[in-house]
Amino acid sequence: MPLHRLLDQKLSKLYEPSSRIDDVFKGYDITFITNEHGEPVTLFFGKRRPDGAIAGERYTRTIKREPGSLVVKSSHWDLRGKIMR
Repeated sequence: MPLHRLLDQKLSKLYEPSSRIDDVFKGYDITFITNEHGEPVTLFFGKRRPDGAIAGERYTRTIKREPGSLVVKSSHWDLRGKIMR
């Protein structure tokens, strides 16, 4: 299942490198982890528990770059499964 268009736009931006960002999107709690370039690469989507973890779904991003540069050629998000704990 593809991500919502507005969520995909939000995750296409650059953020602080190697960080964790907690946010809310359309009433759902989200947390995403960025790589060393500040690109979101892991997304947790669902309901935040009291300990800060999210019960819901986990997505990972595959990024393909132009040869010899950091320019993103293409990227896509894959659903990796449910998180119940």
